[in-house]
Amino acid sequence: MPLRPRILAVSITFSLFLPPETVAHAATPADDLQVVAEIPGSDASFDYAAIDPVARLLYVARGDGVMTVDLINMKVTPIRVPGSKVATVLPLPDGRLLSTNEASNTATLSDGRTGMRIAEIPTGREPDMAAYDRKTGLVFVMDAAEGDVTVIDPKTGTVGGRIPIGGKLEAAVADGNGRLYINLTDSAKVAVLDTIKRRIVAHYSLPGCSKPSGLGFDPESRVLLAVCKNQKAIALHAQDGRVAAVLPIDRIPDAVIFDAARKLFFVPCALDATMIAIATNGGKPSVVRKIPTAIGARTGAVDPRTGAIYLPAADYDVGPTGFVQKPGTFRILVVGASPS
Repeated sequence: MPLRPRILAVSITFSLFLPPETVAHAATPADDLQVVAEIPGSDASFDYAAIDPVARLLYVARGDGVMTVDLINMKVTPIRVPGSKVATVLPLPDGRLLSTNEASNTATLSDGRTGMRIAEIPTGREPDMAAYDRKTGLVFVMDAAEGDVTVIDPKTGTVGGRIPIGGKLEAAVADGNGRLYINLTDSAKVAVLDTIKRRIVAHYSLPGCSKPSGLGFDPESRVLLAVCKNQKAIALHAQDGRVAAVLPIDRIPDAVIFDAARKLFFVPCALDATMIAIATNGGKPSVVRKIPTAIGARTGAVDPRTGAIYLPAADYDVGPTGFVQKPGTFRILVVGASPS
């Protein structure tokens, strides 16, 4: 499906502007980023996104399954892998894909290119984020309502046990060296899991943070970035949990996208139609730019080959039960360098 012209669904009345003194004025890799195109798609609720740079596919977790976009010809496949309230899509090193199904308490292992299902794997209640650990070759699934982690061997499609964590689990990131960091949204802490011994070895506090959601990790500076409901991002040193910075962001953040090439964290904020760019600065993070996006954009993924950032989005009405997605408005924003 071809790209359609850029359409900005931004309501100025929802904008919150960061104080000028919080934004660095030196040139940064984020200075020329803006929404340059949109990829239309069929309506559905949506959650996390991911990119397989080898297969050249963008995956989007949606209510009815896994949607894909071929990044070469921009062809959209609305349901490549059927699912039930899919929360996370996780490309694996061997070309397989693992997706979590919150409504059926399962994870689906499939062929990432064809969508062919390989295994349906039981998890705890409401499986949400999943992370691949290079050190062990295992996948760790956060059972949000269970307070534990389901360990999956993606080579065999089998469960290798469950690890009690405690609390309500949100996002998680693996450092590739045997540590998995997990946001605990009800206690505003980061749990540190030893993936080899399969036990919690530390808890890091997130001071002043209300209901942390997204979590990112920079392997070079070894900085963790947790985003909070009360418009804060807390940067921690991964080795000991020391606070590196407390930074302002906008309303309704969800995912944290780390761009290794630009050495930037990106935090999409759904209510204010912004994406906050945060430089790692060798372990002293700072906000460098606020990029206009669209209301509803709260997750996304960066293509390491091109640097393009893809953000699922939709317009919303406010109804008696909360926000309701407007029909015909689901799309994926493409953020890239402004045309010269």
